[in-house]
Order: sequence, then structure tokens, then C-alpha cells
Amino acid sequence: MNSLLIALICLVLFGLGYIFYGRLLERLYSINEEAETPAHRKFDGVDYVPARNWVVLFGHHFSSIAGAAPVIGPIVALSIWGWGPALLWIVLGSVFMGGVHDFGALAISVRKGGNSIANITEEVISRKARLFFATFVWLTLILVIAVFVYLCAKTLAFEPRIVIPSAGLVFVALVVGLLFYKTRLNQGLVTFLGLAGIVGLVFLGHKVPLEINAAQPQIVWGYILLAYAFVASITPVNILLQPRDYLSAFLLIFGVTFGYLGILFYHPQMNMPFFSGFKWSDNALWPMLCVTIACGAISGFHSLIASGTTSKQISSEAHSKRIGYGAMLAEAIVAVLALLVVGAGLANKEALMVILAEGGAGPIGAFGEGYGALTGAILGGFGGFLAIVVLNAFILTTLDTATRIGRYLTQELFGIKNRYLATLIVVVLSGWLGLSGNWSKIWPIFGAANQLVAALTLLVITAWLLSRQANIYFTAIPCLIMLFTTVAALAYKIPKYLGTGDFLLGIISIALLIVAFYMLVEAFGRLSGKKT
Repeated sequence: MNSLLIALICLVLFGLGYIFYGRLLERLYSINEEAETPAHRKFDGVDYVPARNWVVLFGHHFSSIAGAAPVIGPIVALSIWGWGPALLWIVLGSVFMGGVHDFGALAISVRKGGNSIANITEEVISRKARLFFATFVWLTLILVIAVFVYLCAKTLAFEPRIVIPSAGLVFVALVVGLLFYKTRLNQGLVTFLGLAGIVGLVFLGHKVPLEINAAQPQIVWGYILLAYAFVASITPVNILLQPRDYLSAFLLIFGVTFGYLGILFYHPQMNMPFFSGFKWSDNALWPMLCVTIACGAISGFHSLIASGTTSKQISSEAHSKRIGYGAMLAEAIVAVLALLVVGAGLANKEALMVILAEGGAGPIGAFGEGYGALTGAILGGFGGFLAIVVLNAFILTTLDTATRIGRYLTQELFGIKNRYLATLIVVVLSGWLGLSGNWSKIWPIFGAANQLVAALTLLVITAWLLSRQANIYFTAIPCLIMLFTTVAALAYKIPKYLGTGDFLLGIISIALLIVAFYMLVEAFGRLSGKKT
């Protein structure tokens, strides 16, 4: 099938979803443009800071939720089941489930003073449910950080040309943050200077690759990334996190635009199978597809961003649909692009499997190669390199945002007041798991845990809507689908982990199921009117 036709159909469906379904959700969540947001009401200069405008906040939110997952998940799914099931899940999941989830998490967090979705659980369900949910989310964040430390470290070791752009982006963002909030210079001018700096870094990195001369450079890069995540997560949000994510969003928009332009000019046929079967190498289409592709369809991590950092920076509820629902659909557009550039840019499935094999460049390398093939006439030899630069920048945004939210939860769960100690706990545990494991083994459990967070978040949103006597079907149906699917995925993987000696991942899977079970007992008891 022609890749251009697929792209056009998907873009039209996303546009219709945003206009019509998004408008319906605005009414469902009772968006009030006149209400004062927590960013103004609870301003503290560190976490509660109103964004310069909604575009800046969209950039932060989009960069934080996107990461590399909407590229990695679809490519892995394509290699296992074909591009047809992956595409169908991305489109239906993002419009009817992921967007509903993200928009709802942001809306109720803003209404509840910028509190995290875990804290809101106590009010709408029970205190015990909040404890279970917070524990579950905390464990999931450890997995998130572990996976992306591994992937980012591998990419930096494999492609030394991206070292200067990746590191330099941090310093450019610091300068942009200071110019935004200390000098109050014109936003357009500051943005231009920031983007010019990034362009310069990309060209410099291409000419001057930096390699670490060590027996295991990936491990060294892992430690450097963990140190970065520690520092970035305790820095005031408007000085580094917000401007870095804002600039990264331009990078991704630039990359996505040229990717689709490449499809427009070349409009190649898909070289990969539409459907490879219901089961391949012990991976059943259901439930594993829905946890292999999380970001890009529906992702519980998004609710942690929406209620963890975004709700503390939004300056008006009127921006909720653009940021909550709009960013989710934008991420789905990235996921579709990943499918198309790999499915049409690589010669065949065998070529993809070689890249994905142990010792190969992995999904990020596959994306870079496919992207370079489709954008060769536009970007020359820079296409593949640019794709990897963009993805690595987004992995960094996921790392420090997840670490910051992990710090919040560690302080809440364990009563630790010292933010440095709380952050250190998160970094050490994530590093221990991420640098001692294999991303392909961690990915399924990360995906299942992530999707179960989404199901539990939808459960909390449903309880909130029920308390307001609102229509709950828009959230309850996706909640039940994701709940059933993700519990099945964890149950499906546990015997395989234990059978192959991966006892740590098996134990984590069992712990996640136990915590989720008690959370559900508590929630359904409350929703049915029984005492818990």
C-alpha cells in the first residue's frame, strides 16, 4: 500500500478527532476559562510557575510525553505483527482512549490545585487507594527511567556525532530560560536565538564526534545520564525543564515535518507485511500489541506529566484541550511517521530484523536509517543523523521529567523532606535496573505497567465524573478495556520471566499485579457504595 495514502487518511482522522471528540470532552470535563489555575494561585517559583504562554507549555508537555516511546513501540510492533495492527491501534487508541485519558488527567489536576493523579485518588476513592496507586506509579517510574537510561546511553555510545548536540541543548536551554524569565526579552527573538544555537550544535556534532574511550562506553554514558537526571530534576522548572522541552518540541516538529515531506515527494510503497500473524516468537497479538505500543496510543506516563508538571504551569483552563488532547494526537502523528519511515524506508523485514538484533543499532537506529532514506533528496546525508539527534533529545526530556515526578512521589510515600535524598533514591534504583538489564526484556513489563497506570488513571477520572453526576461512559469503557488487557499482559509475561531465570522482572511483575489488585478492590468498593 502507498505510504502517502496511509499518511493522509491518518492525518484526516486525527484532525476530525481533535475538532469533534475534543469539543465533546471539553463539555464533559466542564472547562472554565475564567477559573484561576494553580500556577497563579500557588506560585512558588520552582514547581508552580505559569508558562510564558500556552505554546511554551505545549512544547514542554509534548516533549515530556513523547520521548522515544512513540517511535520504539511502533517499530517493535511492526517487526512482530506487521504495520496494519499497529496502525489501527495507534489511530483508535489515541483518539478514543489516549486523548480522553490525558485531557482528563490534566483537567482534574488543575481543578484539584495541581495535585498529582495519585493524590487525587484519596479524595475520589480512598486514602488506601491513594497509597496503592502512588506505590504502583513509583514502581512504574523506576522502570521508565531505567529503560530510557539504557536506550539513551546505547545511542550515545553507538552514534558519537550526537554527543555535542545532546549536551549542548542543555546549556542552550539554560540560556533561553534565563532570557525568558529574567530579562523578559521578546519570545520570538529568544526562540530564534535558541534554535540558531541548536542548529549550530547539530552541524558541530556532525563534524566533531565525541567518543568515550572505555571498555564499556554505554555504562559510562549511563552514569553521566543519571547524574544529569539528578541535577535537572531539582533545578527550577522554568529555568531548564520548560525551555529545554520547548526547544525540543521545535526539533521534533521540524523532524516530523520533513519526514512527512519525504513521504509526500517519494510516496513509496510499504515494504513490510501488513499482517504477520496473531502470534510470533511467543508474542500474542492480544494482549501484547497494546502494551508494546503505549505512547502513541495511550500511556499512563502521560497522566503523570499532565498532573505532575503541566497542571502546575498552565495559565488558563482554556488551554487544556490544546495541551492535553492535542499533544496526544501530535504524539500519534509521530508514531504513524515511525511506522511509515521504517515500513517504507527499509528494504524489507529481514533488513529491519538485522538492525533490531542484539548488537545492532536497535529501533532508534532503524528509524534513523528509514528516515534518512525518505528524506535524502531534502536533507541530503543529514536525514538519518537528524532523526537520531531529535529522538535522543526527547529521551533526555523523559529522563529528567520522570525523575522529577519520581522525586515528588518518593517524598510523599516515604515522608522524605530532603529533595536531594529523594531524588538520589530514584536515580540509584533506576540506574541499578537499567544498567544491569536489557531493554528488550524490560520493555514489555514497562509497557504493561505503563498501560495499567493508564487504566487506573481512567478509573480515578471515572470516579471523579461520577461524583459530579457526569457521563462516565467515555472514560469507563476505555478503563475496562485497558484494565483487562494489561492484567492479561502481566500474567502472560510472569511465567516467561520466571521460566528463563529473569527473577527480578518476574518479581516486579507480581508486585505490580498485587498492588493493582488492591487498588481495584478499593476503587470498586467505593464506586459500588460499599465501605472499604
